[in-house]
Amino acid sequence: MTRGRTTTVKMTLTGLMAALICLLGPFSVPVPFSPVPLSLCTMVIYFAVYVLGLGLGTCSVTIYLLLGLIGLPVFSGFTGGAGKLLGPTGGYLIGYLFIACISGLFIKKWGTSYTLQNLIICFFGMTFGTIVCYLFGTLWLSYQLSLSFTTALSVGALPYIPLDILKMILALLLARSTKKRLNVSGFF
Repeated sequence: MTRGRTTTVKMTLTGLMAALICLLGPFSVPVPFSPVPLSLCTMVIYFAVYVLGLGLGTCSVTIYLLLGLIGLPVFSGFTGGAGKLLGPTGGYLIGYLFIACISGLFIKKWGTSYTLQNLIICFFGMTFGTIVCYLFGTLWLSYQLSLSFTTALSVGALPYIPLDILKMILALLLARSTKKRLNVSGFF
């Protein structure tokens, strides 16, 4: 594959992943005990980073956040704008960058081989990225709503752990087969 075609393919895949995040990000389920809704956004981010790698995966997340920042309704509940990023759940949105970067570092090192051991290591990378996202989001939620850190943690992060584990597993399984097909097709 020529260099120009490779660049075009990578740019296209990055845009498609950003579009996928924008498409699924707004679909969320509000929960009565928390300002943080249930969303598929993190699953798509795990998927994008595994398929695209550290740089392009993080780029797709950045595109998503910038589109939301300028007001496109790509955040949960079909919202957008700076107010959403600066509001109580904005720390979790910014935390998506931590998920992409940290997961991407693990995937860059261990995501090229599809052994069970390497998938487990990639899973732990996603977990670590999610923990940093939780920490950043919880600190911001605590500050915005004048909650203690433990209260913010109990309403903004702890209830979401089981679902996020499931999203990581699903993303790994889907991304692994997608990446294999892209490799066989000569895209990477």
